[in-house]
Amino acid sequence: MRITEAAKRLGLSPRMLRYREALGLLPPTRDRGSHRRFGPEELAAVTQAMDLERRFDVSPSELAFGMRVLSEPAVAQAVRDLGLRIGRIHAPRRALDFEQEKALRLLRGGR
Repeated sequence: MRITEAAKRLGLSPRMLRYREALGLLPPTRDRGSHRRFGPEELAAVTQAMDLERRFDVSPSELAFGMRVLSEPAVAQAVRDLGLRIGRIHAPRRALDFEQEKALRLLRGGR
């Protein structure tokens, strides 16, 4: 089906559907024709994205960025570094750190 019909079925405007496509929230097109055709997979993907947006109170652009964080290691690392810096993410304790702390406690006479 064409975008107008798909938008109507989803309760969206064609413009919003194109916006979601531009954000990468639709499966890639299977053919290289001039117009995207919407089938069950595309409709299900948009429905799933809309459900996530409602459930987690995020916008389509925030969801698209989340997808980017999951799929691009450099972006994931940059977001993780920021999370560590601002205290939203805590660095996991390494076994070596634990052993070092244990040895220091023993040297100081503690348990």
